Amino acid sequence: MELFSVFADPNAWVTLVILIFLEMILGIDNLVFIAITTDRLPRSKQKLGRRFGLGAALVMRVLFLCFASWIVSLTTPLFHLPLAFSAVDFGISGKDLILLAGGVYLIYKGIIEIREKLSLKEEREEHGHPEAKRTQIGLSRAIGTIAVMDIVFSIDSVITAVGLAEGMLMVMIAAVMLAVFVMIIFADPIANFINSHPEMKILALMFIVMVGIKLIIESFEVEILVEGTHIEVLDLMLYCAMAFSLAITALQMVYNTRVRRMNEEILSHREPQEKQASAEGTGLSADNDQDPRP
Repeated sequence: MELFSVFADPNAWVTLVILIFLEMILGIDNLVFIAITTDRLPRSKQKLGRRFGLGAALVMRVLFLCFASWIVSLTTPLFHLPLAFSAVDFGISGKDLILLAGGVYLIYKGIIEIREKLSLKEEREEHGHPEAKRTQIGLSRAIGTIAVMDIVFSIDSVITAVGLAEGMLMVMIAAVMLAVFVMIIFADPIANFINSHPEMKILALMFIVMVGIKLIIESFEVEILVEGTHIEVLDLMLYCAMAFSLAITALQMVYNTRVRRMNEEILSHREPQEKQASAEGTGLSADNDQDPRP
């Protein structure tokens, strides 16, 4: 019970709310990656893949928190690189290497997925094209990929959580668990929406590429925080840009839907008129055939 005694402190509840909010914000990119990855699974296993993927992410984050001191030690430089424009050598830490590798993989993953989307393989496969076959992966590979990438996505959030809730392990674990449970609730609707709308899927893939670029920038320890907060300016710029793009794409989708409905209404009104005109023309032709010639 001593582990839970920390919740008797009102500050612990304030910290819990802040951490849940941060985990959910930082979990957006994770949700998008899970949606893209599980789309490679057979349809019957996609929902299961998202559940197990988020479960693996939860386990990884709890383990990270249990070994918080080791995670923080990843910021210690492993070696130094001399810089021509600086008198101080640039230190490369384990965290930097993880972020760099994760960023490169996300850029590669996003570009490959965008190329395949633009090649119309999915659409051709749905129409039974004999040469169109999408690359599918197994459930274990999808879960493993999600778990490994969660290390990249969560390393910064874990270090931030340790800084905010130092000595409050149960508060950090509770925040992670609640945030992941919320993501589990929204995982299926978000994934289905992304994968069923080509515009949103391409936007999500570009988001993955931009997250990869951000991780590479962060691996070089470029960090600018919004004054008085733990929010990075790069994160704020990325999410604002994506929110703006999302709003434009949503408006375009609404416009396209209304144009399609209008065309269907026009076509539905035009068909009876054309049938009536055709029937009248047939009747007139028959009357003309029956008229005696003078």
